Parts: sequence; structure tokens; C-alpha cells
Amino acid sequence: MAKLNFGGVEENVVTRQEFPLEKAQEVLKGEIVAVVGYGVQGPGQALNQKDNGINVIVGQRKNSKSWDKAVADGFVPGETLFEIEEALQKGTIICYLLSDAAQIEYWPKIKKYLTPGKALYFSHGFGITFNERTGIIPPADVDVFLVAPKGSGTSLRRMFLQNRGLNSSFAVYQDATGKARERVTALGIAIGSGYLFETDFKKEVFSDLAGERGTLMGAVQGIFAAQYDVLRKNGHSPSEAFNETVEELTQSLMPLVAENGMDWMYANCSTTAQRGALDWWKRFRDATSPLFEELYDSVAKGNEAQRSIDSNSKPDYREKLEVELTELRESEMWRAGKTVRSLRPENN
Repeated sequence: MAKLNFGGVEENVVTRQEFPLEKAQEVLKGEIVAVVGYGVQGPGQALNQKDNGINVIVGQRKNSKSWDKAVADGFVPGETLFEIEEALQKGTIICYLLSDAAQIEYWPKIKKYLTPGKALYFSHGFGITFNERTGIIPPADVDVFLVAPKGSGTSLRRMFLQNRGLNSSFAVYQDATGKARERVTALGIAIGSGYLFETDFKKEVFSDLAGERGTLMGAVQGIFAAQYDVLRKNGHSPSEAFNETVEELTQSLMPLVAENGMDWMYANCSTTAQRGALDWWKRFRDATSPLFEELYDSVAKGNEAQRSIDSNSKPDYREKLEVELTELRESEMWRAGKTVRSLRPENN
């Protein structure tokens, strides 16, 4: 394991150079990796492992949309695609990739098949960290670990096909066999991670819940909406408001940030833009810091977890979710965005 310096702090990191795919294949050669759940993370992780030569099977409800998707993706019923319980029985490593709410529902069924020496794999620390709320308490004689890609399963798959790698965090919660660390590292490489940084289940879920509600999804939508509305109220057209709020950021500036950082992006913008950004960024930081403190406190107290459990477990969850997503989709800003995106040269 390499020790790398992140802004003055040394951290343990696993790279492909020290743990190449060939080593991962060797570690996993006697394993049957059963991916249970074929929704957000399942397809990308299962397909990447399959393409990397890992013995992977999928467990899914028959006659479901996810079953049909797995078939379309090349998994063969009776060979590499099975009903959930049959996959659980066959698997030596159970990749538990159902939604957090579904993990709670299916846990009694999963636990039944966690025989000594098997491994239980997560891509999120939710179920284990909040086990007093979820009831997910694994037997003592199985390995328990996670690999959490820092992005969606779609991004994981796309970057894999581009011969790139999405970075992931990894953690060992329980090492019953003495091989948990080796197994989880091999799986991290096999699913297509660019590199693996070490954490624990609690830190993973706290940072993940805060990030999703913050800059990754919640805060960015809120900031987009606020700026767009101000521009519209002051007479700017929908296209101009969208271009200056979203399009320029996502299509021009964020790729520069991804390449070399925020300072490099600033250095490659006009001097007027630089001056404005440098004058205003600390004001935005100071204005939003109390909200981020409130958010993290809510995560740490388990309030966000309980809210998710309560909301996502309701029978009408999907219907209510669609109402909320429709509100976003049908807002003027994102309707304007749909038209703007359709004008991109690559879409014509």
C-alpha cells in the first residue's frame, strides 16, 4: 500500500501499479461473486468484473425490469443470472447492492446464506453504521467490507470502457478469515477503481450523506436555482440564464477544474472573471458554512438516515419520488436546459 500526501496529510492508498488486475484475478480465482441488486451500482460493478475475468453472477427477481436488463447486458439465466436466493447460496462473496431501504427488507433472507468463511460486501456504509435502525448485524464468522465508488454505477462503467478508473474508498469492518483486506482490495480493482483510499464504514456514510445533500447534488441544485431566478427576474432570457448558470460551468469550467484544480481554472479565465471569483468565493463560503454544519450534525445524529428509511420504505415512495422529480424536470430552468443541450453539435 502506498502512502500519498494529500494536502499535507499522509493517507494509505492502493493503486493499480502495486495491485494490478492480474493480482486481483489471482486472489479471486476461487471465489464466486454474487451481485445482489441490479439497479444503480449493480450493472456497472457486475459488468466490469465480468469483463475483468472474475467469476461473477447476478441475483435478481425473475420477471422484473432489472432481470430483463441483466439479460440484455449478457448475463444468462441459469448460468450467470439467478433468483436472489439461488445466487446467495452459490456466492462466496455477496455484493449487497440493493437500495438502503431494500437492504433492510431483504436482510433476513441474506443473513440465512452467510455461512462461515463467506464475505459480505457493501458499496455504502449505511446499513452497518446505522444497524440499530436497519437491523443489519452480520454473523461473526464472515468477512464484512466495502468498496464505495465515488460516483454512480453509470460513471463507473463509462470510465471503465474508456480505460479510465473512478476512484473508490474501501474499508474492512470485520475480518473473520484473515483475508478480508486482500479480498476487498482485489474487488476494488476488479470493479474498475482507478485507486482505492482507506476509510471506515462510519466515515464513508457520513461523508457520503453530507456530500449528496451538499455540493454533489442538493446544494448545487439550490445554487443553480437561486442564480437562475435572479437572472430571470432581472430580464435575462431563459437561454442566457441557463447558459450563464449551468452550461458554462458543466461544459467549460468543471472540466478545467477536473484537469488541474480550481486555481488552474481561474488562471485560464479572463482577468475580470478571476477578480470576481476571488472577491466573492469567501463570501459564499461564509454564507453557506452554517448550513453545512447543520447538515453534518443532522447526518451524525442519524436524522438523515432515519428520514431516508422512513421515506424510502413507504409503499407509495416511487409515486411521490416521481412527483418531486417532475417538479425539477418541468421547472423552466431545466426545460431551458433540455433545449440548450439539444443544440450541442454532438447532438445534431
